[in-house]
Amino acid sequence: MIVSPAFAGKRYAVLGLARSGMATVQALHASGAEVTAWDRRPGPREEVAGIATIADPLEIDLAGFDGVVLSPGVPLNTHPIAARAREAGVPLIGDIELFALARPSLPRHKVVGITGTNGKSTTTALVHHLLETAGVPSAMGGNIGLPILGQDPLPEGGIYVLELSSYQLDLTYSLDCEAAALTNVTPDHLDRYPSFDAYAASKAHLFAMQDERHFAVFGCDDEPTQAIYAEQALLRAAGRATCAEPAALRDRQAGWLGLKGPHNLQNAAIASAIAAELGLSGDAIEAGLTTFRGLPHRMEVLGTFGGITFVNDSKATNPASTAPALAAYPRVHWIVGGLPKGDDLDDCAPHFGHVAAAYTIGEAGPHFADILEPAMHVERCEMLCEAVQRAMAAAKPGDTILLSPACASFDQFKDYEARGDSFRDIVASLTGAKVAEREPAA
Repeated sequence: MIVSPAFAGKRYAVLGLARSGMATVQALHASGAEVTAWDRRPGPREEVAGIATIADPLEIDLAGFDGVVLSPGVPLNTHPIAARAREAGVPLIGDIELFALARPSLPRHKVVGITGTNGKSTTTALVHHLLETAGVPSAMGGNIGLPILGQDPLPEGGIYVLELSSYQLDLTYSLDCEAAALTNVTPDHLDRYPSFDAYAASKAHLFAMQDERHFAVFGCDDEPTQAIYAEQALLRAAGRATCAEPAALRDRQAGWLGLKGPHNLQNAAIASAIAAELGLSGDAIEAGLTTFRGLPHRMEVLGTFGGITFVNDSKATNPASTAPALAAYPRVHWIVGGLPKGDDLDDCAPHFGHVAAAYTIGEAGPHFADILEPAMHVERCEMLCEAVQRAMAAAKPGDTILLSPACASFDQFKDYEARGDSFRDIVASLTGAKVAEREPAA
């Protein structure tokens, strides 16, 4: 784990003992801090009882504490801890701020911070993959993978790659990233912010924390991101704030198995700009782009068997999320359905021309079949296994069998991950091929 003398002798209250909270308690204790911890669930409280005082920060005197460390899931706009800490003059911070405070005591390193409404997980994983492929010591954390404080410090010259949600940025004040990126800003999480502008400002905070000599790259396809880029470009020397250039990579995308579709072209452009800033050669970047497989359940390529490519996009739980996957492949056998979040597939309609056949499953299956039959051949299947079997019987070499349900999973599976894992198992069983296991991304 990451420990630091910066915390020795200090007092912290930790509210929320999920993965990041648990790692925070352990790292602070190992650093010599006095820790008070709380979670609504008795199990996590019992787990840290030997190294922390168990008490609810809402019920103790917070005066004298050096910080209240919150889980990103605690809503600052409604939870009473915000007013309680403010009255006591104690800052509300997150584990990313603790990491920032620990940086001076770590071996010489760099930090990459990546935020955005969509694409930040893939871009973060891709940057990490590019570094690993090039032999650069690196660690991935933040809103993806293992909690950063729970990971071993990197050796000198290492690079920490952090996915940063707006919730995490709201609890961070001193993280100066050597390279930072914003993929895009679209309306999201507005239950946590008074306005869309406030949400966008949360994203922009990543760049406000940077030294203006450091590097920032933006996916300048939407107006809010363009506005943040324009502001940063005025503050920095030429080239230190830049827009990604997807068009420059378009001719090479055909060779990237795990980065199909226009959205992934932008992700690749952002990741490539960061990698180049960090000193990777063009050949090293291309090698990484070619071998990246994608995140589990997010347009994840399971493999090509008998000339047919199988893609697990189980995380696409609404039509807007499915549309990029349909756009990415020229001839698709589309497995669609589950627990619907709406009554239509309008977001997918511009890409119906890519669909050779649709295989409807789950609660939404009959209604989706009615929508799709005027536009394409439809097989009414109900169950996922039947859909995969029928798709394999119809697919030809060069085709793609795509699970991108445009629905939630809860009619037949406990979550989208279980649905994607089931798809993986079915493909392995029916093809007789070994489909590599993947670790969860987050």
